Amino acid sequence: MTSVVLALYEGAMLFEAAAACEVFGVDRGLADPWYDFRVCGTQQARLGGWLRVDTPHGLDALADADTVVVPACDDVETAPPADLVDAVRAAHERGARLVSLCTGAFVLAAAGALDGRRATTHWEHAAALAARHPRVQVDPDVLYIDEGSVLTSAGKAAGMDLCLHIVTVDGRLHEPLTVPDLARRANMSTRNLTRRFTATTGVTPLRWLHTRRIHRARELLETTDDSVELIAARTGMGTAATLRRHFHRALGVPPDTYRRTFRTGGTTGRNSVP
Repeated sequence: MTSVVLALYEGAMLFEAAAACEVFGVDRGLADPWYDFRVCGTQQARLGGWLRVDTPHGLDALADADTVVVPACDDVETAPPADLVDAVRAAHERGARLVSLCTGAFVLAAAGALDGRRATTHWEHAAALAARHPRVQVDPDVLYIDEGSVLTSAGKAAGMDLCLHIVTVDGRLHEPLTVPDLARRANMSTRNLTRRFTATTGVTPLRWLHTRRIHRARELLETTDDSVELIAARTGMGTAATLRRHFHRALGVPPDTYRRTFRTGGTTGRNSVP
């Protein structure tokens, strides 16, 4: 089970913290197991400027977390807490996956985790992030950026988009999943899974899985130089021919054309969903 730790601190914002709790902390019975979710932070830190929180864990919980989520801060002009920066840096050096929501990127940058990487944050504060941390390649024109072990999002609702993206990435799309496989994982019958899944999402499990694979292929085409053959394997499409056929059917262009067009500024990329 993947452990996810939300790191709260003085001045953290309520919306982004709640988004992480909603996505990673609520088990809706669609996967077994879900995430091992914990909230940690400085005791009695003020959250959103309105309330104080009594977290069940201190920042030492970052020491063994698989994923660390840092929500936005309310004041980018104030240096982030030193103990939080140290804990994030140690988690990064240990190999944990780091996730910042909105201006939480300033914490990751202070820890050195964004040096030499593409990153994003709220568009209003992108220039400040770039000026303060010149080794960070700040891109203010995307919803989120996935650099593998380090992920950053733009403002507010983009944080929710990034959290949902992480769930999709953790859905093991490269595996040859079937509806019976998904049903066994969710401890349901195939019929019950299909009924509940369709009622919740509006599409069948296979259609959802297919759409997620196409979406993941788009991201890999946009952000990597992987061959179409490798992307087909990484997204569970099997062969390049299969990926090309389904990709063309979904987006109207083959993968190679999509990559060339995206990189010359002809598409909105991850700002839209197929």
